[in-house]
Amino acid sequence: MDNRIQLISDGDGLAVIGDPADVEHFLASEGLLSLSRDLVLRSLGPLLRIGAVVAQVGSGIAAHSGRWLKLTEESAHLYKKHGLMESKLPGISHAMVGKPGSIKSWLQVVEGPGSLLTNPAILSGAAGIMAQFALQHEMSKIKSHLATIDKKVDDVIRAQKDAELGKMFGAGSDIESALTVLEAVGRVDDDTWSTVQGRTHTITDALGWVLRRLDALAERMEGTTKIGDLAKTAKETESEASDLLIVLARCFELQGALDVLRLERALDKSPDEMEGLRRALAVDRQGRRELVSQKIEHLMARMHAAAGTANSNVLLHLPAHRAVVGSIKRVSITVDEFHRLLGTESGQHSLEATRWWDAARDPGQLKNAAAEAGRKAAAGAVVVGAAAALWANRGALTGGERAEEE
Repeated sequence: MDNRIQLISDGDGLAVIGDPADVEHFLASEGLLSLSRDLVLRSLGPLLRIGAVVAQVGSGIAAHSGRWLKLTEESAHLYKKHGLMESKLPGISHAMVGKPGSIKSWLQVVEGPGSLLTNPAILSGAAGIMAQFALQHEMSKIKSHLATIDKKVDDVIRAQKDAELGKMFGAGSDIESALTVLEAVGRVDDDTWSTVQGRTHTITDALGWVLRRLDALAERMEGTTKIGDLAKTAKETESEASDLLIVLARCFELQGALDVLRLERALDKSPDEMEGLRRALAVDRQGRRELVSQKIEHLMARMHAAAGTANSNVLLHLPAHRAVVGSIKRVSITVDEFHRLLGTESGQHSLEATRWWDAARDPGQLKNAAAEAGRKAAAGAVVVGAAAALWANRGALTGGERAEEE
């Protein structure tokens, strides 16, 4: 490759391939070396046996290595700066840049003999390795997140009563063992693959169970209309939703690991099928994320509707109103964290509790309070009952809040 640097992007990450010293120099000059990780090219070995043309390319890359970066705001500028162009493989872009000249900048150059970019098979293999890196990056984030929360994923799964969910213990153990083998020997052998290839159903069954529980929580929130009951329902939903998101994160971690093993298996056993598998897994992964996001957003919509009910009944139910809003805000924070793990967007909006004194000056709030007091009190005691309830809730305000509102 004559000391040139090759850039390949699959939309999730960016691979920088070339002489090890040149690659490091290039990334250091862009301030991105610390954000990159080694891209192991040895997995391209099976591809080099496909034919003479590929073997010739292989001899050209044998002395080269690469580094991989997750596409972020910091690294995305390389994509624009060096004008990556679409390749013959859908979703894969590429470019080649030369060594820095006297102006100390990396110059775009045309493709030349021995380039990865001129051979679809090699490019497909590199894209498959990049897909593995993207999955491993996501798995690492999920694992780190699960390690920081108070509840441990195994404890959460153990606490559920669904028997099928309990099978995730064995699936997780088998999959993690297979990853250890892959790390140690650089391939997924037949025995290792036989222990994990049937574990997909365990994960998808667990995922389906979680989605059904999210639907059930949404229906329960929607079916609770009394403000007094909403506080209890919101609190229970907060606790269960937190647990369900932990199980969901574990499902995505294990599914990502299985996809890594599938891609590695394809590189070793059937490299000509790599590109089709890579695209199929990407479509499947995107569909799974969209389905999960829909279920989560449906639950959050029901919880925000409950917040609207609580916000319109502040005068007689100040403690309950605050409890409902507090639970929903905490669930929203957990949901936002989950979306960040998967690199997806949350449709949530900020939610604030209504101050009692603001509610006391709202005609709608006064009307709701009077109507509720009227239903509960005797006809001759409506005003007294309403006033007593209003001032009882007013007394729930702290001294600081009174000073602020007065």
